[in-house]
Amino acid sequence: MKLKQSIKMAWSAILSNKMRSFLTMLGIIIGVMAVTLLISLVQGATGRITDSMSDLGANNLVVTITDYSKKLTYTELKRLEDREGVDLVSPSVTGRITAIADGNSVTADLYGITPAYETVQGLDIETGRGISEFDIEESLSVCVIGPGVAKDLFGTTEVLAHKIRINSREYRIVGVLEEEDSTMMGMTNDSIYIPLTNAQRLLKQTAMTSFYVYAQDENELSTAQESTKAFLYEKFRDEDSYTVLNMSNIVDMIDQVLGTMELMLAGIAAISLLVGGIGIMNIMLVSVTERTREIGIRKAIGAQRSDITIQFLIESVFISLIGGIIGMGISQLILTILNHLFTDYHFVISLSVAGLALGFSIGIGVIFGIYPANRAASLKPINALRYE
Repeated sequence: MKLKQSIKMAWSAILSNKMRSFLTMLGIIIGVMAVTLLISLVQGATGRITDSMSDLGANNLVVTITDYSKKLTYTELKRLEDREGVDLVSPSVTGRITAIADGNSVTADLYGITPAYETVQGLDIETGRGISEFDIEESLSVCVIGPGVAKDLFGTTEVLAHKIRINSREYRIVGVLEEEDSTMMGMTNDSIYIPLTNAQRLLKQTAMTSFYVYAQDENELSTAQESTKAFLYEKFRDEDSYTVLNMSNIVDMIDQVLGTMELMLAGIAAISLLVGGIGIMNIMLVSVTERTREIGIRKAIGAQRSDITIQFLIESVFISLIGGIIGMGISQLILTILNHLFTDYHFVISLSVAGLALGFSIGIGVIFGIYPANRAASLKPINALRYE
């Protein structure tokens, strides 16, 4: 019996019992849908988290002074920029304040920053300018605000040269940030940025308790880290007085954790495929029993054992493969809906996931179809013909 004829007969057997074939596929459909959905959701979330961390600066070091009795000034920090691997140093002070303008008020995060902060944190100015070195030197009362703050206070983002009041002091708006999506670490939309020296007086924080060290690229980050540690040790003579956090290492750690979670979820979802495979085997065994007489006739007119085996294996693989394709189609539909609902994320079934799901489907069809196929092929013609 030729392969083409076996395929036709297998396809005919599937179509002759459409409802039973569909119910047999249901386990594979649910299994493939679970595998592709879970992996795609984790991959989409991983991409989003990694992008957010990269936006915060994958080639940054975050330094925190843990011993508040030790003082570190802005002038001293500027000298760190002369060390090997260090491109920029960006200290900052932060606080929570209430800003007032045009009879409106808003509670916002206040950041005292330097010009380097914009580069290090990737702040994008929509209109106006950022904080300049001149603003720092003269301790000018100017500010850059997020679009959320602008809308809350003035109802518009066209607010250059307007003034806001913070702690009874007026600040002239010199820049408005681009509107951005919220990140893992906070929101720039609802923040206010003023010169570092001005913020130190306003918030009564004269010492630098935290700052960022920026390397030109990730290849220089290790060198910058060693230079920073050496600089701090020379200043404090105590390694317990500070911590140096490598953002690149955090991104790598998050990738590893999410990768492990992806494998774990895929393994859990794969159990559904195994259950679907057992369903295929059970239905194929029923099919062998129902078609015993048919098998006997085919053997009696010359069909070989291998012909019967191949026909039933093809039937099993067809059921599993079609179920896998339907499952992926439903998954893609669900992911498309999620992409419209959550525009910050991008969920898609990658080629590797699609290949894995379809490969697993075919494998399930072969593995769980072997026993029914062998049972059909092992029937003796005389016994099969007598079967009622």
